[in-house]
Amino acid sequence: MTRTATTEAGTPDEEFVRRSEPFRRELLAYCYRMLGSIHDAEDVLQEIYLQAWRGYARFEGRSSMRTWLYRIATRACLKALEGNGRRPLPSGLGSPSDHPDEPPRHGSVEVPWLQPAPDALFGSAPADPAAIVETRQTMRLGFIAALQHLSGRQRAVLILRDALAWRASEVAGLLGTTTAAVNSALQRARAQLSQIAPTQDGIAEPADPARRALLDRYAAAFESADVGVLAGVLTDDAVWEMPPIPTWFAGRETVLRFLRARVLAAGEQRMVPTSVNGQPAFGSYSRDGDGVYRAHALQVLTVTAAGVARVVAFLDAGLFGLCGLPPTLDGAAPRG
Repeated sequence: MTRTATTEAGTPDEEFVRRSEPFRRELLAYCYRMLGSIHDAEDVLQEIYLQAWRGYARFEGRSSMRTWLYRIATRACLKALEGNGRRPLPSGLGSPSDHPDEPPRHGSVEVPWLQPAPDALFGSAPADPAAIVETRQTMRLGFIAALQHLSGRQRAVLILRDALAWRASEVAGLLGTTTAAVNSALQRARAQLSQIAPTQDGIAEPADPARRALLDRYAAAFESADVGVLAGVLTDDAVWEMPPIPTWFAGRETVLRFLRARVLAAGEQRMVPTSVNGQPAFGSYSRDGDGVYRAHALQVLTVTAAGVARVVAFLDAGLFGLCGLPPTLDGAAPRG
């Protein structure tokens, strides 16, 4: 029976909103994992809900509302990926630079870079501690970057099976294929990811008090331009990236040379904590001639038991608003 008449729950439009809205945030996360861009994910999500609203009168309930919406979302994401190259980080385009004292070179070709996704966009964390760990792992920048090497259908299969724990038969029904084809695609996707990002699932962060202390030391080192403290915080194999600049650096000593020459020497900074992709992050503000601290870079950190292993500093002040961070701080504003 189609849903065209007014029901006890209200009009069809009201019923659609009531039944579909609970899935909005998880669909946004799904679209972000598929597309690697929070802006593209939000645009596609609007299209998904528009398509679903237009087709709701024909929804007969043969599948759950959630499955129906994911079917629409998958089609929309696959269409958005047609003809589009992957969204990389600088480390996915070439080798690290061995010249940290030289000005980083901007790319000559416009690159659709991978974007971070603020945790606040996806609502509260699951109640199950195991689910929290799984959700964080499948939202990490490294995992999203690795997904960019897969085809659109492989991404969908991997996300639905491994991140969202759908059964193979459910994914097959959603994609209009066989269970055997889904299992084959999943096996190939897992094998490819194991070559690209073999350690993503094994990131071991320090216990919470040690983690907080480490992050405090990191932020304080930037604010005081203390290279010595940073040396004690970064791991031996630390990586520093800063899209949209394709130049990146690997190894603690090389990273420290770059920071000393090009970042810490550029003027006073303030660091405001936030959370992005299930990882600790800081909004970095640089002081201008008027004494105002202006948004400069969103630094997303990969923290391990050994220290800060990777920093992706997105040089895009437009990301600050997504994280609930102001565009400026006054000179007296305290960190945190």
